[in-house]
Amino acid sequence: MDRQWSLEESTVVDAPPAVVYRLVSDLRNMGRWSPECRSVWVLRPPARTGSRFIGFNRRGPFLWPTVGRVTRMSPDSEFVFDVGVFGLPIARWGYRFEPEGTGTRLTEFWQDLRTDGYRARAADLLGTVFAGTNPARRVALNRAGMRTTLERIARTATAGA
Repeated sequence: MDRQWSLEESTVVDAPPAVVYRLVSDLRNMGRWSPECRSVWVLRPPARTGSRFIGFNRRGPFLWPTVGRVTRMSPDSEFVFDVGVFGLPIARWGYRFEPEGTGTRLTEFWQDLRTDGYRARAADLLGTVFAGTNPARRVALNRAGMRTTLERIARTATAGA
């Protein structure tokens, strides 16, 4: 089977894009929604383009930190960040916010950045050792995690609307 390098999932949230964007762009919320992320420390809050942060992740007995950087913030339309470990690029994560009726189509996307050479092979190995997930299995875990994350964001946004 060929390796899948990107993925996206969507849901419709019963809240306007500005509300959903405000929730998602506060990275400290990720620990509430993601099944793997336990907490995020933004080094100089609030997050803005170029901001760095540390994510603390756990799945079963596996624990691992990531270092991230916000790469794009377009209020009400897009929020994107890259994560890595030990200086190796791992993934690009992002969210798109599109008006749909009186709500928002929220799309979460992921792109594997472990694409080339020895650095990619080292990052693959680290993912297997520290996160307990080889690259072939990562896509299925990410898809399930994205669906859970989107459901939790939708519930939070609806409860606050």
